[in-house]
Amino acid sequence: AQNEAKEYIRAVYGDNFINVNDIHYALQTDRPLPQIHSGTLSEIDLKIASVASQLIEDEATIQIGIGKLSEAVLEQLHDRRRLGIHSGLLAEGVIDLIKKGVVDNSRKGLKNGKTVTTTMIGTNRLYEFVHHNRAIESYPSNYTHNQLTLSKVNGLHSINSAIQVDLTGQVNAETVNELQVSGVGGQTDFVCGAALSKGGKSIIVLSSASKDEKTSKIVPWLDRGAAVTSLRHDLDYVVTEYGIAHLRGETLNERAKALIGIAHPKFRDELESERRRLYS
Repeated sequence: AQNEAKEYIRAVYGDNFINVNDIHYALQTDRPLPQIHSGTLSEIDLKIASVASQLIEDEATIQIGIGKLSEAVLEQLHDRRRLGIHSGLLAEGVIDLIKKGVVDNSRKGLKNGKTVTTTMIGTNRLYEFVHHNRAIESYPSNYTHNQLTLSKVNGLHSINSAIQVDLTGQVNAETVNELQVSGVGGQTDFVCGAALSKGGKSIIVLSSASKDEKTSKIVPWLDRGAAVTSLRHDLDYVVTEYGIAHLRGETLNERAKALIGIAHPKFRDELESERRRLYS
């Protein structure tokens, strides 16, 4: 069983080793690593990613959150140059970017030449790519997500998804109908870290409405019981398939106008009425 298990174990450089003296119990297994596929991208996903990619310049350092929308942005970056990766999550979309030389990590300012991450989620293609790859390093989240660390990274562009964004810019990326459907992850850390990074940007990506277009994801207020994953004053941009809303430094009224401008057209009149009630 030990020999068979070695087929599935992947070794990644960095600070991620456990001292054998810290292990109380260990079980051998021959189970393969889980295969997590990102899913098929819809036309709307691709449009959102195309719009969001307009915010990402050459030499940016990229962080992506979990979900196919964040990964879709990676597919739009093949014409960029000298990108870096410093992210809590590493997804399969980075493989081709690294192989093409788009990601060379040469301008990061911290751990130049290295793709830095904490977690790898994907299929064997990703696991085999990171195995004994000197250009990939994995560290605990108390390093990768630390604000002192992120302040030393040049041009950190945090790209994270959301369930809802209200007209003030508050982000809910965790709850639906008062039910917890996701953890906070590293979104808050990287949104704040981008503000400390020279040339950094925090970007939230989401579709403007539910798949059946019955519910807007740009809302007057977050739902009752919804989590506030990212605070309104920490965000730079919110992106939907209808465009980009710039929030940094804007008044509440200006924020509401910008977010209504990227909401689904079916809901804009309703949102505009609420804006006027709140801020006129």
